[in-house]
Amino acid sequence: MMAWQGNIRLRAEPTASGQLRAETTPSAVEPTSASVAAERSALLAVLRGTVHDKVAAEAGKSRGELARLIGETIAQHPETRRAGCNPLEQRHLVTILLNEAMVGRQQAAAAADVAVAAPVARPARGQSNGGAESPAPGGDPNRFSIATVMRQFQPKVLERIDVAAAAVMPRDELEQQLFEIVGELASETKRQLNRVEQRQLVGLLLDDMLGLGPLEPLLSDDTVTDIMVNGAKQIYVERRGRLELTDARFVDNTHVMNVASRIVTRIGRRIDETSPLVDARLLDGSRVNIIIPPLAIDGPSISIRKFSKKSITLDMMAAQRNLSPAMAKVLEIASRCRLNILISGGTGSGKTTLLNAMSHAIDHGERIVTIEDAAELQLQQPHVVRLETRPSNLEGGGEITMRDLVRNALRMRPDRIILGEIRGGEAIDMLQAMNTGHDGSMCTIHANRPRETLTRLENMVGMAGLNLPSAAVRTQITGAVHMIVQISRMRDGVRRITHIMEVVGMEGDVITTQELFAFRFQGEGEHDRLRGTFEPSGLPPHFLQKAEYYGLDRALNEAVRAPAVPA
Repeated sequence: MMAWQGNIRLRAEPTASGQLRAETTPSAVEPTSASVAAERSALLAVLRGTVHDKVAAEAGKSRGELARLIGETIAQHPETRRAGCNPLEQRHLVTILLNEAMVGRQQAAAAADVAVAAPVARPARGQSNGGAESPAPGGDPNRFSIATVMRQFQPKVLERIDVAAAAVMPRDELEQQLFEIVGELASETKRQLNRVEQRQLVGLLLDDMLGLGPLEPLLSDDTVTDIMVNGAKQIYVERRGRLELTDARFVDNTHVMNVASRIVTRIGRRIDETSPLVDARLLDGSRVNIIIPPLAIDGPSISIRKFSKKSITLDMMAAQRNLSPAMAKVLEIASRCRLNILISGGTGSGKTTLLNAMSHAIDHGERIVTIEDAAELQLQQPHVVRLETRPSNLEGGGEITMRDLVRNALRMRPDRIILGEIRGGEAIDMLQAMNTGHDGSMCTIHANRPRETLTRLENMVGMAGLNLPSAAVRTQITGAVHMIVQISRMRDGVRRITHIMEVVGMEGDVITTQELFAFRFQGEGEHDRLRGTFEPSGLPPHFLQKAEYYGLDRALNEAVRAPAVPA
């Protein structure tokens, strides 16, 4: 590996004797995507002044008119042509500058919240600081102060460094050089920062330069399962099933948009006026949904569903009392016996986590094809082909839907097809796949109860535009779906499997089912935790004969006859 030489300083600085000292730059910087991004950031800085002057002269224009004005300005600017920006990159620049312009219109209201006018001396112990830098309510007393200093120092730091060099520098080396620059700025602005505060400040700068800004500490917190950004000043998280308001904040809506753009561009998608909502994923597989103005009225909204860094198994879920050991055993046997399984539940109930846990029982010799809108499944088998849908491009073409991928997957010689979520017409393609030799397939679906799952599945088949009679659709569902697993997030924040139900056949035009296990609510216990039991029905499973074929009939009989277990 090439050793790093030089540093990130860009501008000449005065020495102690008053003469200018030219700093060295890295002796070798290999061209990377990071350096290209740095060039685009430099272009954005050049365009910003020109665009803001024109926008200021057109104060009465609407958002759409401003977007056209900014687009024309960018397209005609000589620096844009020199940089060779393609239409997609130009559209991305339009989005950033347009949001900055809209924030600028509200600058008077926002100034009191984000401006830092003059350096303020640290008050003596026991004295008031006059409210110059009050901390966030309920938060760390130094947190708001450090964040405020970061907003003051950040543009000055960027003026002194080579962004392209910083993008390819090892993090520990960059951290050390930023620490030196922060110390110099603290001295110049007469900011009294100790070494701990300087380290905190450098950490915030690094998070904003290389990561997702104020979201980085939340992403690294293993107790956080969901992160919800409601505009620049409000960030909620979910811990242990409960929502909490954090003291983390963005500078403004432009800052939120920059982070949102950084998330989606990593996977080749875009978020702008023409595509104001998008599903994406982080590098660790966490699911992201972003929606921006004008659809999101109070500013950009980012929702991140985090996944555990360690793989969740059915045994771990049983230990957490999300289900009983007997239920875990039945689900493991159902997966090994290649049953077609629907996992049903509401938003945030844990459907994908359960699907990941059940996939551990799949034989490592099988070829698995997964199909998702945003890839988030974390299968542990070696032979997995992951497919992901694609939105349309700027011209409105090139869209690849879930139905397209399901049909294509049938030509890929899969042993199992796993669908991240059934939402529409792909239901008919999935049912046909289950009915034509692809046993062991799994899907998730939104529904509140097992019977509703069957009704929703039938309705989604109708969304494919096929005029099939209800009896034919229900016959196909009965032949394709073997088991429905219902999971729910209850009011104490705990996810529990509430039903394990088999689809056994039809009586007339009605699909008949058989319940194997159910959660029975009994009341409320200590610490607001709900009390209840996981109770088996005692009925022999309909798939007992299939379990016998795999040599698992004895284990299945023992599991369904197990006694009820407290939840």
